[in-house]
Amino acid sequence: MPAHFFAMLPNFLAYFGISVALLGFFLLIYINITPYQEITLIRSGNTAAAISLSGTLLGFALPIANVIAHSDTLLDLAAWGVVAGVVQLAAYYIARFALPHLTDDIPAGRVAPATFLAALSLTVGVINAACMTY
Repeated sequence: MPAHFFAMLPNFLAYFGISVALLGFFLLIYINITPYQEITLIRSGNTAAAISLSGTLLGFALPIANVIAHSDTLLDLAAWGVVAGVVQLAAYYIARFALPHLTDDIPAGRVAPATFLAALSLTVGVINAACMTY
């Protein structure tokens, strides 16, 4: 057991490191394309911002987790991570189209639109993850 564990540890650390980097990079892009400051809103107790951002992060993490389970290389993980990010950003823009006042609703703390955005992000993430099975 210890020999196998130590043999696999570098792979774990590499995949985990790339995944955390992808998550951080996605988060940085996402919070910069939205017209409201999610982190500031969350720090001030805005539940709507917490719900929407949480759903988006989980929607991004689902395909990343699936790729880790099925990929052969770190390059696969990175490439599919970019695809997952683009798909999540598209989901956000679809939500903005469907709910034109979303950019006002989340800073105002309206939970219903935030919940819709979170559910849409999770749904897209699940479908995205399923499509990344090879």
